Amino acid sequence: MTEPVSAHQRRQRRLLIGLALFFFAPLAVSFLLYYGSGGWRPRHRVNRGDLVSPARPLPDLSLPLAHDAARAGENTVLPKVVGSLTKPDFLKGKWTLLYWGGGSCSARCRADLYNMRQVRIALNRDMDRVQRVFLADGQCCDWPYLAHEHPDLITVLVTPEAHPLLALLPSFDGISPMTADRIYIIDPLGNLMMSYAPDAKPKGMLEDLKRLLGLSQVG
Repeated sequence: MTEPVSAHQRRQRRLLIGLALFFFAPLAVSFLLYYGSGGWRPRHRVNRGDLVSPARPLPDLSLPLAHDAARAGENTVLPKVVGSLTKPDFLKGKWTLLYWGGGSCSARCRADLYNMRQVRIALNRDMDRVQRVFLADGQCCDWPYLAHEHPDLITVLVTPEAHPLLALLPSFDGISPMTADRIYIIDPLGNLMMSYAPDAKPKGMLEDLKRLLGLSQVG
């Protein structure tokens, strides 16, 4: 035979239920608004770049590095076979600013590489948590320029082995990522999470990175 519930116990239960509603009701409402059939989204967004939602895990790949000729100061077209390769997880462990463009590096390419460099430098003490990667497609590269202006840039040659990675770069406004001249942010776990149009302000990219680095427990 169960003992009757006292008035004190009932008050305690009501108090616990009230506290639970106080803390969890707002979360439940926001969840329903965001994921429910209404599809409500807040108009104001904090990020300056275009979110890749959901984030896309990138594959581990060993790709040919183009730095050997750069260190030698050569201005030539590299052969298809290059001696050194990236580690398979070279897009993990740090935040990555990635740019895919023509290896000859046009004016647009140079502007994007410059913006990536300046954003990283502006991070001050956190700059070592970020790496810059240039996926060089076609004829590569203007070595005197890259060696002088971007000595710490990781330049990777785009070969058929890179296609599983390139296939995951999203299209925006119907423009192929191959010709979009976009800058991408990859988190330290290797997830592609954000992208910036060619006309995006470097200040916005810097603000996003500062926020991400401040919140991140990895990289």
